[in-house]
Amino acid sequence: MDITVAVDAMGGDHGAHVTVPAALRFLRDNPDVNIVLVGLADVITAELAAQHAATNTRLRIHAATEVVTMDESPQSAMKNKKDSSMRVAINLVKSGQANACVSAGNTGALMATARFVLKTIPGIDRPAIAKLMPTMKGQTAMLDLGANVDSTPLQLTQFAIMGSAMFSALKHVDAPTVGLLNIGSEDIKGNEAVKEAAEMIRKTRLNFHGNIEGDDIYRGTVDVVACDGFTGNVALKTSEGLIKMITTFLKEEFTRNILTRCVALLALPLMNRFKKRLDPRRFNGASFLGLRGIVVKSHGGADEIAFYWALAQAVEEARSGMIQRITEQVQQELLHLNAAVEAAEA
Repeated sequence: MDITVAVDAMGGDHGAHVTVPAALRFLRDNPDVNIVLVGLADVITAELAAQHAATNTRLRIHAATEVVTMDESPQSAMKNKKDSSMRVAINLVKSGQANACVSAGNTGALMATARFVLKTIPGIDRPAIAKLMPTMKGQTAMLDLGANVDSTPLQLTQFAIMGSAMFSALKHVDAPTVGLLNIGSEDIKGNEAVKEAAEMIRKTRLNFHGNIEGDDIYRGTVDVVACDGFTGNVALKTSEGLIKMITTFLKEEFTRNILTRCVALLALPLMNRFKKRLDPRRFNGASFLGLRGIVVKSHGGADEIAFYWALAQAVEEARSGMIQRITEQVQQELLHLNAAVEAAEA
């Protein structure tokens, strides 16, 4: 099945200078994918010319007359820029002209616009930002990573259900293990919202591991990590900073003197493999789960390689039937949860 991706070509710190080359590279590598570049037609056309490329049956331009800036408020973007490249790209998903949308633009504006246009899946209070994170055992899906600073026990339970469905669809695992991020593994640890969420998740049919701590994320203790957006975003940004620190320290040590430079040459193949495994660009692309359509957020400062991987994430989600899987599992688990709660109260 051919997949069509609507790309917000104007989004991010670099706009068309990154999105267009990334789209062209992705099309070369994926013959069953079509891309719609959404944005200012003259800017996109000029970038295509600079790349010695042109539109064709698999690559077309869909004009939009406005651009949402990276520092613009979500309210302003929603109210004043109805023909922005961001909104038009999402509209293509809603109309069925595209299977997914990818944008490196303003996160708040993208979430607000996507929620307004696509609406949420029945049973979901708020969408969550989810991301596949590398671990010692493979990957884990983590959510929420910043969309919801405060979350109720029910919303944390919804995140757990959506994360389980996402991991199951993308990784072909029937019953992914789910962990609730906490300050300790004991049931008595954590705030009231987390404690209540744990009890609520236990009433679902999810493969609930229980509470996990921060170091469990990269150990791969569970397949899905559920948390509120404040905690998740802090954990994500801390991880990104730690990777930068490690790579900086390694570079400093290997360039300290002539001897360490010689050692660096000998270790170059090993270091290249190490860098590839931890390269954050290969894990670029966060999903807005809970919407009735696929929207993938690329990092605003993404380069061509990073944006390429965000496109890959969107295509994988579209091919997997992830939205349908989430919709079905949310309905089933919430019905089961309600029945369990009613039975306990009877």
